[in-house]
Amino acid sequence: METKFTQEQKYILTKKRVEKISKFYKHLAVYIVVNIFLTVIFVVGDVNDGDSFNDAIFNYHNYKIWLYWGIGVVFQALNVFTINALFDKNWEEKKIKEYMNEHKS
Repeated sequence: METKFTQEQKYILTKKRVEKISKFYKHLAVYIVVNIFLTVIFVVGDVNDGDSFNDAIFNYHNYKIWLYWGIGVVFQALNVFTINALFDKNWEEKKIKEYMNEHKS
């Protein structure tokens, strides 16, 4: 037995999906802006502490936050863009039917 989504259900599912994508892009923008700002502060601080500009630019410690926070951004991107590809509409329909049956009794 195949479950058909109503227009309202389709709209709600689509709206949630778009909200997840929007949150991801906002997080990505904050990630880029904040990390550029912090990297500039770290490089300027290193130069003020006596390092040459080249040493400050190529110092790994000035970019660690890009890596660690970037891991979180990658996991969020995987959640937003690939998990939904793994769980197709048939999976969603089965889960909706399962939850609706649980709440019937």
